[in-house]
Amino acid sequence: MALYEHVFLARQDLSQAQVDALAAAATEIVEQNQGKVTKTETWGLKSLAYKIQRNRKAHFVLLNIEGPAGVVAELERQTRINEDVIRYLTIRVDEHEGGPSAMMRKQDRERRPRRDRD
Repeated sequence: MALYEHVFLARQDLSQAQVDALAAAATEIVEQNQGKVTKTETWGLKSLAYKIQRNRKAHFVLLNIEGPAGVVAELERQTRINEDVIRYLTIRVDEHEGGPSAMMRKQDRERRPRRDRD
């Protein structure tokens, strides 16, 4: 089975529950086509470098997928139709990253309190 990482950006005016529903719908599409989602990460609402379809921010979601190429074709087809998704990218990888992704590690690092310098 091939390994893929699928990241999509959802509109900024969606609630977190709606973003989670989009991720669940993507997972369902993958599973209906004999694939498997091994990890889902929601990176939160982040600022974009430039406006995309009048959006200055977007909700970022990552899916790690195992499955045949047909899974990706169907997932991208359904994503293209969805008006709530403003951008998506799917890449084939040799292996999935263990543990949290780099974006999640960055968020953890930002949340940690600073130590006092003496």
